[in-house]
Amino acid sequence: MKKLIWHHSAVTRGCRNQMNGHKSVALWFTGLSGSGKSTLAHAVEESLYRIGCRTVVLDGDNIRHGLCNDLDFSDNNRKENIRRISEVAKLFVESGVITLTAFISPFKEDRGKVGDLLDSGDFIEVYVKCPISICKKRDIKDMYKKAQENKIKNFTGIDSPYEAPENPDLIIDTDRETLNESVEKVISVLINRKIINNEN
Repeated sequence: MKKLIWHHSAVTRGCRNQMNGHKSVALWFTGLSGSGKSTLAHAVEESLYRIGCRTVVLDGDNIRHGLCNDLDFSDNNRKENIRRISEVAKLFVESGVITLTAFISPFKEDRGKVGDLLDSGDFIEVYVKCPISICKKRDIKDMYKKAQENKIKNFTGIDSPYEAPENPDLIIDTDRETLNESVEKVISVLINRKIINNEN
């Protein structure tokens, strides 16, 4: 096997953070399909963009169109999906970008591995909490219905489990909060952790 050597860039993450005027971090939005992960992640990104932050959203559906289009929804491939995304998120964080990921990421073990991969303080787990009954009502693609009719296999919340975070950094109740309220809670965490400041 060819020996691989990690090449360290002369332009460090600290340099990029200084140029950007903010620190970089991975915001990991997890929750059931229909809970509002993508909607929230994009709304937070818009809010950060307006104050001059460099951001990227890694969305579950979008990623499966390209990087992970060879994976199905079996448990093993779900794990591989999250492994790939965590490596991509790490690269973005190292490049100085506030990285927002919106994935069901149903297994605690896999989310734990993401936290272990990233440096201390670089992983903020946001549990986008919503009753499955509400998620079903929001399901414009009828995915839950198809899963209940056995037309879709391994669908989280129906025939595949979702393991809710035990100690997330933030819980967002999308069935009780407005989108603006949810965005403000995420922004507050970033300010409190000195990722961004009130002057951004």
